Amino acid sequence: MSVDNISHLGATGLDELVPSRYAVQIGDIEVLVISDGVLPITASTLATNAEPADLVGWLDDNFLPPEVVDWPLNVIVVRSGDQTILVDAGLGLEFPDFPRAGQTVMRLEAAGVDLAAVTDVVLTHMHMDHVGGLLTEGLKDRLRPDLRVHASTAEAEFWAAPDFSHTVMPQPIPDVLRSVASRFLDEYRSRLRTFETEYEVAPGVLVSRTGGHTPGHSVVRLESRGEKLTFAGDAVFAPGFDNPEWQNGFEHDPEDAARVRRRLLREVAATGEQLVATHLPFPSVCRVAAVGDAFRCVPAVWDY
Repeated sequence: MSVDNISHLGATGLDELVPSRYAVQIGDIEVLVISDGVLPITASTLATNAEPADLVGWLDDNFLPPEVVDWPLNVIVVRSGDQTILVDAGLGLEFPDFPRAGQTVMRLEAAGVDLAAVTDVVLTHMHMDHVGGLLTEGLKDRLRPDLRVHASTAEAEFWAAPDFSHTVMPQPIPDVLRSVASRFLDEYRSRLRTFETEYEVAPGVLVSRTGGHTPGHSVVRLESRGEKLTFAGDAVFAPGFDNPEWQNGFEHDPEDAARVRRRLLREVAATGEQLVATHLPFPSVCRVAAVGDAFRCVPAVWDY
């Protein structure tokens, strides 16, 4: 994978009117943001503890519909040294009710990323829109036999008997989440490499458990030659900048998730580093500015 080769017109497999990949250089580390597509989500799930009028106001201010919104899905590919690391794997192709998502494998191929060259997969957590891509029919046989899949110990243990008592998810999502995570662990347990608090996957690539969204939810911090980028997974959603206390219906510990979100946004605002997150609009590359007790997402200027 080369930033020069994948970020310009004429690259092999470029067949989309709107690009679905975006390259960022962090010192010596190459980063490729890939759009897995979008999911429809009930708007109320974005802020289960907000006053309905406040949420409607936020949606209106952001030109979003009041009932169902499109939820972006992003993954990243990281190249550090001789390692190629896929961070999260998208939804996969086994969910016909979500035909506009599950594009990661196709878009990796369009970007010239050979699946057999992927040395590591890092999972921020094991919700279906983060592991489903690894369950796509025929994919496992295309991965290298010594592939390492990294996730926190707490995450793997949680899905043995998941507790959804604090979530506010529409049916039948909880059962599907449980089924997909169980299947993933069955199929990939031999390749799973777990860590307790943090683990350096490759030079300058550190995965750190935050908890909150799920007990083992993790973020990936990249640092090289004084430049930094954090992939926040599901620690940050679009409403969370203006309203970091708003709770998402998929959060398994909503109060802890809000603490994680505020702490992470304060850190990123203080360092000035770049931020990418799963459910921010593609390519989601931004910086964070603190405004009192809230924050602003300042989109990066596209470098083309």
